Order: sequence, then C-alpha cells, then structure tokens
Amino acid sequence: MADTEHQGLRERKKLQTWRNIRAAAFRLIEERGYDAVSVEDIAAAAEVSRSTMFNYFPSKEAIVLDPDPEAPSVWRALLRDHRDDEPLWTALQNVFLGYMGTFSDSLAVQKRLKATYPKLKESVRDHGEQFGIELHAWVAERTEPGRELEATLMLNTAQAVVGTAYALWSPDDGFDRLLDITRDCFARASNGFA
Repeated sequence: MADTEHQGLRERKKLQTWRNIRAAAFRLIEERGYDAVSVEDIAAAAEVSRSTMFNYFPSKEAIVLDPDPEAPSVWRALLRDHRDDEPLWTALQNVFLGYMGTFSDSLAVQKRLKATYPKLKESVRDHGEQFGIELHAWVAERTEPGRELEATLMLNTAQAVVGTAYALWSPDDGFDRLLDITRDCFARASNGFA
C-alpha cells in the first residue's frame, strides 16, 4: 500500500471517529439533556476510550459546537468552483446556501442547546472567523477597482441575510425551513427595500 493511500485511509478513519463521537453526543444530549450527559457517557456511546475522545475534542462544549473538520474544504470548493462571469450577488447566495448545507445534521441541535443552556449561548467558540476571512479575500479578488463599496455592501448584506434567517428559524421546523427562509431573505434583499 502506498504511503499516500495509507495516509488517506488513516485520515478517513479519524474523520469517521470524529463524526461518530459527535453523533453519539447529539443522540445522548437530545435524549437526556446537555447537563445529564457526561464525557464518559459520550465516549461509551461512541465506543471509544475517554482519552481517545479527548484526542478529538478538548471538551464537551467542543463536541457540540466545533464544525466538521471538512468544513474548510467545503467552503474553499464553493469559493473556487464558481463561474467567473457569475454576478457577485448570485455567487454569494450560492456560497452561503451551499455552506449552510454542511450544517444540516448539527445546526438544529446546536440552536436548541444554545437556547436552553446559557453556558453554550455565551460560548466564544466562533469557528466562522476563518470562513469570513477567506470570504472577504475572495470578494476582494473578484471586485474591480472602484466597485469596492458595492462589493462590501453585497457581502455585508449576504451575511445579514443568513443571520436574519437563522434568528427567525425554529429548529423544530426542520433544516429545509431554514434554507427556505434564507432564500426568501436573499430574494427580498435582491429586490431592495424602497
């Protein structure tokens, strides 16, 4: 077996273990509540040792809030795989909706938990920062000189659209409803408010 194949298999196994731990935690927390589930409970449900679990997550909070390890690959592909002639506003919509799709298995659980447990709501774990940095750089690269105001306004509006949709969405309505609200918000922003 080639070294790269072995490395690929090892990385896939690590990713699957990460996801198994996350899935076990979400399942237990949904059944019992956040405070009633211990790190040991999660490790047992995921069929890993406590020390193995801590190799993947530094805390129970991280299990709940950390993004999937493949998230950067997803947003980078979304930023890379667009048509050069696609209008910026359309490209931003596609990037945000595509990236949101990667959270379909976790966002409802996270929002419910943040609403119920102030400790999680107040968490400073913000993993969207790197996405924001790369998104700003991507917009800057696509922006012609003299159009910076328009491009920045579009980016800020797209971010506000996603934030508004998330704020209005009830996780009990399902993830597809969040996407519907987001699309509706993008359509309204596209038409302006005058």
